[in-house]
Amino acid sequence: MQCADAEFIAEKTLVTVVPSFSHDVIYLITGDVGPFLPSTPVQVPLWMALNMKQRRQCHIRPPEWLSKEYLEEKKREEIDSPVFTKMPCEHYLEVTQMLFDVAAADIPDASEVRTLVKDIWDIRQAKLRSSVDAFVKSDEVHAKVDNLTQMEVITVRRLLCGALNHLNKLRQVIRQARRLCCLHKKSSFLFFFSASLGSGFVC
Repeated sequence: MQCADAEFIAEKTLVTVVPSFSHDVIYLITGDVGPFLPSTPVQVPLWMALNMKQRRQCHIRPPEWLSKEYLEEKKREEIDSPVFTKMPCEHYLEVTQMLFDVAAADIPDASEVRTLVKDIWDIRQAKLRSSVDAFVKSDEVHAKVDNLTQMEVITVRRLLCGALNHLNKLRQVIRQARRLCCLHKKSSFLFFFSASLGSGFVC
């Protein structure tokens, strides 16, 4: 899975909008949405909310977790915990980015919220790097890490694959060096043995 795949899945996240128009129920493959009435909150997939916002047909209510107060508490929790804490949304980073791209004006304390989400992401990325480093050094064949989001799994896969590739190359160099060392020792012994026979030396 790539980042674009995670973003596509994140677009299915349900968010609340307050429409400025009237419309009957819309029938989608993933489920029905609506009806739409002016000033009446309704849940729709994120992709639809963004489309409506771009058409100036609604106001988007940010998720409860996308608030300054909640994110400050989540940041403290993430700092204090040696392991990954459970995030309120499987796609918190993607949802945040898409909402800020289209509906930043609908998010209270937008600047602080953006910074807090980035801080939380950076804290968790630091934990990921430490986990990958510890895993590589442990020489284990598998590891279990809980509470990662899909985007973080994509990131750790890149980190882990990169680290293991470098480690594999290093091991190949070490094996080659040992092989050359053994060949050198063997050649030196044969040279010494041949020289000894030539000089009449008997072991």
